[in-house]
Amino acid sequence: MENLQGLLENFGPLLLIIVVFYFFMIRPQMKKAKEAKKFKENLKKGDHVVTIGGIHGKLDELNDTTVVIDINGKFKLTVERSAISPEYSKGTGESTLAQQPRK
Repeated sequence: MENLQGLLENFGPLLLIIVVFYFFMIRPQMKKAKEAKKFKENLKKGDHVVTIGGIHGKLDELNDTTVVIDINGKFKLTVERSAISPEYSKGTGESTLAQQPRK
């Protein structure tokens, strides 16, 4: 019994740190990666997106690893699917793009 109590006193704080580290660091990162993967798999033609470089546009063509983005109806840009930002693309839409001044 004393052996078990001594073992818990020595390794208890270490186990607690590991559990806290898992729930505050690893688990949220795994959840975020899963959501990003789901977002990239559900992209479809016509979706408004923002790249990680800040380029706004509408998806014109989708391939296995790349997408073609139509920028303002004048340019077409081919980028990797991984270059589409899920964080910024969720908030874009017609109203955001319509507010931009046309030249």
